[in-house]
Amino acid sequence: QVQVVESGGGSVQAGGSLRLACAVSGYRYCLYDISWYRQAPGKEREFVSSIDSSGRTNYADSVKGRFTISQGSAKNTFYLQMDSLNPEDTAMYYCKTDDARSAGGVCYHPRDAWGKGTLVTISS
Repeated sequence: QVQVVESGGGSVQAGGSLRLACAVSGYRYCLYDISWYRQAPGKEREFVSSIDSSGRTNYADSVKGRFTISQGSAKNTFYLQMDSLNPEDTAMYYCKTDDARSAGGVCYHPRDAWGKGTLVTISS
């Protein structure tokens, strides 16, 4: 069973920075592709950024140039560095697995796995 755990949320003033972390655990030989999504109060969940196991990245236009997604040194850990934050970035941030590939052993990815989210609040 795949588990996704986010951390690093908090409250900062506009212009500040936060770094979110996402830890994925599951099949021992899986290398995961993940995405970050966010959901602001009263709004639909929206895509923020993604990274695959080869390091290829993608960003929503609204965060391009301000957010940086990366892979951690530990297997299946990921970060979202968020700079120049503004109140419109206030939301619950979720990490999701998109796919997985085998690093030499058994690896299954029957469905996407979501974390429970971490709250980011930006004050003006």
